[in-house]
Amino acid sequence: MKAGRALLNSDVVLVNDRLLDVFKKYAEYGGVKDRIITHGSVYEMLDYIADNYQTKKIALLAAGDPMFFGIGRLVIERLGKEAAEVYPDLSSIQVAFSRIKEPSNNALLISLHGGPDPEKRRKLEYELGDVAELLKRYSKIAILTDKVNSPEKIADALCRGEGTSPLQMYVCEKLGYDDEKVTEGTPEEISQMSFRHPNVVIISRNAVSVMRNELKAATGHSSLIAHHGTVFGLKEADIQHSRGLITKDEVRAVAIHRLRLPRTGVLWDIGAGSGSVSVEAAPLCPDLRIYAIEKGEDQVINIRENRNRYEAGNVEIVSGHAPEALLPLPAPDRVFIGGSGGRLHDIVDYITERMPSGIAVINAATIETLNEAVQSLERNGFRVGVSEISVSRSKTIGGKRHMSALNPIFIVTGEKGK
Repeated sequence: MKAGRALLNSDVVLVNDRLLDVFKKYAEYGGVKDRIITHGSVYEMLDYIADNYQTKKIALLAAGDPMFFGIGRLVIERLGKEAAEVYPDLSSIQVAFSRIKEPSNNALLISLHGGPDPEKRRKLEYELGDVAELLKRYSKIAILTDKVNSPEKIADALCRGEGTSPLQMYVCEKLGYDDEKVTEGTPEEISQMSFRHPNVVIISRNAVSVMRNELKAATGHSSLIAHHGTVFGLKEADIQHSRGLITKDEVRAVAIHRLRLPRTGVLWDIGAGSGSVSVEAAPLCPDLRIYAIEKGEDQVINIRENRNRYEAGNVEIVSGHAPEALLPLPAPDRVFIGGSGGRLHDIVDYITERMPSGIAVINAATIETLNEAVQSLERNGFRVGVSEISVSRSKTIGGKRHMSALNPIFIVTGEKGK
């Protein structure tokens, strides 16, 4: 094993007191115990490494994966990538998911660990108060904790939040130790407990159950999803929109079918308009992360209203022009383009950069947009298919039922990769 050989060949072994107790149980301990130095703080350890790494072979023991919110990042930042070799083990998050027998592939992984020195807490990407809001977008979150942002404080913050129940929490204490323990409970139950460190927290929500069983009282609307358990088949009248700008029911159904949505992954809904495609797709795939990108302020208001109305917690609204607004988003597995603002070529080019394999569906109302969509997709290596959707709806005139045609829509599907 490379890690074992590197350890045995080192001149110095650095370890903190907590890990030293664990390391004593390893076979390699006897061969290096006379070379061990325990460091008082992370910063003292980094100074020691910086002063000595060019003349000594130094082994630094870390828990789990050093590059997953771990000490490895600090060493690399201080000395550079060429100065170190990293030999990872399972991260505490990986072990935690194994202990609770839940898949981790659809979870958001975050750290609320502010660092080892309470006086020098690092700035975190997310704070304690963000967790409740994140759970409106993700059905599962795993959190690295510390003594400040502890499991009971996370649970208390969730109890004070809105619109995030029902939730189930798991607190995994001292993983890998003889006295490791896993506690399962609701936020209300966890908030009344105390836990030993180190620990990690996993929070799981049933997104479909929330969308079916909870309504925001402020909307005053009768949600089909909430009252009837409907997860597909919203009508245009059910979705707030402006000036008739909405993907018609029949066209929306075909477009979603063409997308062949995965259970997990990322969907970009570009030119989302009222958000009809996003809110229709959300309950079908509650673990799919959906980004509704829209430049119009009035339409953003409509999307927000529709997301709240149908508790589409996995839909995130992105206000801005594509392709620039796409830059910070995670890479997509599926893309729907309902509007491009005259920049379809640029948008398809950027999608190609970010999506090595997947499906893009473009709705075109004119021959010109159809030609542009086909050319853009083919130029970027997509396998292209086109469907024309012609819809007629019945209407009663003079007591008799007649059919009235809607404008035809071309649905252009591009596939690439697998």
